[in-house]
Amino acid sequence: MDFEDFIISPRNFKAESWQIGSRITKDIKEDSIVLLFVSDYRGAGGDAEVQDFTAVRKEFYKLSQLDFEIPVVDLGDLVSGKSVQDSHYILQEVLSACHYKRAIPVIIGGSNDFAFSLFSTLNFHKKNINYTQISNIISLHQGEVINEHTFLGKILGSKNFSIKNYHHLGYQKHLNEADSVRLIKDVEFDIIRLAEMMNSTEKTEPFFRKTDLVTVNCDAVESFSEPFSMNPQVNGLNRREICAYMKEIGLSENLKSVGIFNYNIYSENQLNHQLLAQMIWYLIEGINIQRSHPKERHYELFYVLIGDSQYAFKRDTFSNLWYFGEDENIENCIPCSKKDFEEAKRGMLNPRLTF
Repeated sequence: MDFEDFIISPRNFKAESWQIGSRITKDIKEDSIVLLFVSDYRGAGGDAEVQDFTAVRKEFYKLSQLDFEIPVVDLGDLVSGKSVQDSHYILQEVLSACHYKRAIPVIIGGSNDFAFSLFSTLNFHKKNINYTQISNIISLHQGEVINEHTFLGKILGSKNFSIKNYHHLGYQKHLNEADSVRLIKDVEFDIIRLAEMMNSTEKTEPFFRKTDLVTVNCDAVESFSEPFSMNPQVNGLNRREICAYMKEIGLSENLKSVGIFNYNIYSENQLNHQLLAQMIWYLIEGINIQRSHPKERHYELFYVLIGDSQYAFKRDTFSNLWYFGEDENIENCIPCSKKDFEEAKRGMLNPRLTF
């Protein structure tokens, strides 16, 4: 497929040598980070006309490139298809091209249902996917049409998809149907409320550490003055918190694809554009930090006795991150927090670790 027929190349911006805009290219490179902006909001009740992401790019391009080493590519703006299904198909072709070059695609804009395309394409290249979503809504509606209310049910219910773990972070109890929340819990997937994510990333960091795919619904970010998202909420992660979580996403050891959806591209508020730009920047910082970590790791082993049972915890001596289990292969151990270890010493084992 000739992507030139479906992608509008970004305009050139003047940038200083220390700014990230000075090192951005326009062609997919191996082991790079690839940005693609999407204008199709039909899945969230919007339209599919090509939107202008210039304001976001201006804010992003002028941020510092620090000592980043990973190439950053800005492919441009995806032209929407005649139907939502056409847009999904075109996006999947671009995503697949990125995966073949071991690049990490970062899809920005568009409605939340494009998470389906990210999962579907990754499923073609990899099995047993760990998927983490930050969203204030858990929607498992049924229906043939794909939109922000049906995409998650299609992912979790498809016999053709191979999902190992699903983590849903940031849901708000007063916005959700009890049945949807109950169903996620019944299949033993993790659900974390907004209140548990505020002020610190420590408790939820383990849900990002081994994830392959992360999608962020901007509706989970609080809005003031002009709406930040398509379905603005007065309660949500604040500006510092969402940037901290974007960095945690980048720090994932297995990250292969990221989506930032439901951003209010119709906004004329410079601060909204600035926040989105900084979210992208912190994601890139996290990826660069993770790539700089040594491949060979060493672990300290600790045993905790609870009743008549003995449990093992491991601490990565380089990162100071914790795992549950004593398997020699760390991939078979469960990422956890230091708090999980401390609570286990007091006789309280996190139920998540015993599934």
